[in-house]
Amino acid sequence: MSEKTDKNVKTDKAVKTDPAGGAEQRRLSVFKTYKLYVGGKFPRSESGRVYEVTTGTSAADAAGRGDWLANAPLSSRKDARDAVVAARKAFGGWAGATAYNRGQVLYRVAEMLEGRREQFVREVADAEGLSKAKAAAQVDAAVDRWVWYAGWTDKIAQVVGGGNPVAGPYFNLSSPEPTGVVTVLAPQESSFLGLVSVLAPVIATGNTAVVIASEKAPLPALSLGEVLATSDVPGGVVNILSGRTAEIAAPLAAHQDVNAIDLAGADEALAKELEIAAADNLKRVLRPQPVDNWTVTPGIDRMTAFLETKTVWHPTGSLGASGSAY
Repeated sequence: MSEKTDKNVKTDKAVKTDPAGGAEQRRLSVFKTYKLYVGGKFPRSESGRVYEVTTGTSAADAAGRGDWLANAPLSSRKDARDAVVAARKAFGGWAGATAYNRGQVLYRVAEMLEGRREQFVREVADAEGLSKAKAAAQVDAAVDRWVWYAGWTDKIAQVVGGGNPVAGPYFNLSSPEPTGVVTVLAPQESSFLGLVSVLAPVIATGNTAVVIASEKAPLPALSLGEVLATSDVPGGVVNILSGRTAEIAAPLAAHQDVNAIDLAGADEALAKELEIAAADNLKRVLRPQPVDNWTVTPGIDRMTAFLETKTVWHPTGSLGASGSAY
């Protein structure tokens, strides 16, 4: 069996000096195996399938083929359904957590990313065919993006909620609540910064997510799963699938337990197809929006896209001995 099929990721063999005789010894390298991230665990695809991931375009040869990087899991429809089950199970606890706590958790993710910066710089450079300096800028921007959304978790309610003037002796208060399980099609061209930019606002507002990684560059997304698993994000809040975007997205768009879908990584034809499928259970749909530069500071649109508004009426009046209005 060739090294390429026997091992998942190519690396150079390490050389070690024998302290006794000074002779060089070669040791087997520890190869990295990329897996899905579902329910806080790292399963292989249910189908057992994989597909080859190669370097980005600037590193490709004259025929447009890049160097082989790894075999990524090729997710099946069953993997997609399992991810939805995990996301639904995690939704109650995550949505019920305080906004301040969610902010702390997101900041912890940024801390963990900072500690693994060099790994992500290498993976982004390979995935997108960037120089190390440009890849480093993308990774730094992604870490900053996590921090930015961490700061918004306990502030978005004040921006989109509030008291409403009504005729009558009532308080009328509107407050935002998360939509539920959101399917996120990660951008195809920006494998890491684009992914963070569409994922972070979804979970910052209390939703849980099923993410379909960039089809041609899934490795940074799969490595992000390792960061999430070692941070404070509860299992199931984020679930990451890799494979053929159209194949995985179709069952998720039609899934009755998915409440919303972000089509950032879909082309026009696929977006239209998924939007039709999503109409069956009245999913919220965020259509693809052209983004020339993911490093630009985002607004709050992606946070408000997957929020519902709850309005509460309460009679005004004096407080009784119990302290409640009557």
